[in-house]
Amino acid sequence: MFESGQRRNSAALRSSKCVCFFIILGGIMKEYMNLALHEAQKAYKKDEVPVGAIIVKDGNIIAKAHNLKEKRQCVIEHAEIIAIRKASKKLKSWHLDNCVMYVTLEPCQMCKGAIEQSRIKKVYYGAESYIYKCIDNNVSRETYIKLCSDEASNLLSKFFKSKRK
Repeated sequence: MFESGQRRNSAALRSSKCVCFFIILGGIMKEYMNLALHEAQKAYKKDEVPVGAIIVKDGNIIAKAHNLKEKRQCVIEHAEIIAIRKASKKLKSWHLDNCVMYVTLEPCQMCKGAIEQSRIKKVYYGAESYIYKCIDNNVSRETYIKLCSDEASNLLSKFFKSKRK
């Protein structure tokens, strides 16, 4: 994954579909995205759309969640919304100032609204949503940052292929 001689503070992750450059602070961002992927795998096992999210504040994970829309038969039970609810409960405030979210799929319009209302300062997402694409890169470039996540894309593809059989 890393080329010989690369420094730990920057790396190029190359795949057949994209080349993503991003800063890795001691591998922490990748670890957080892997935790979000673990949540997505939990959703997959429950026959939910495999999306996972975590919220971090001051280096501490304060919430983890995955989609539960089918289980709860409620359209708003997206990973991001559940994670925001858990983080708000933990902090005893709906103000999630200085929090960062890691989510395996680009947030939909509903989740984007909740993220902005809760004042989460940054969102790192894995796979792009080609159906509900709502992140305007000109406006949201500093808040929403795409991390190249082939694992997230592959898990989503596997899930939807299984549904088409």
